[in-house]
Amino acid sequence: MGTDSFLALVKRTVCDYANEHLDKTDNVSLTPDDIYIVWLSKTLQNSKALAYTTLSDGMYYELTYNGDKHEMYFDAYKKFENRAIEVDKEAK
Repeated sequence: MGTDSFLALVKRTVCDYANEHLDKTDNVSLTPDDIYIVWLSKTLQNSKALAYTTLSDGMYYELTYNGDKHEMYFDAYKKFENRAIEVDKEAK
């Protein structure tokens, strides 16, 4: 699978998943244009992407395409915390 095809599949998959899990009373619906790829890697026939949506729900998504099996694996994560940790410059 080429990179463009993989990215389109990632965006459709994340979009579908997010829309399935939205509260229907919020009257919100995502499109693939609301999905952002924050990281992408392709090695031989395999691809991996990390994606995020325009929603402020703290969710992010990891999708991995296994080119040998023609399967894609989907993981959805919730970010609970983001903090800066100062590292001593002398610790190098």
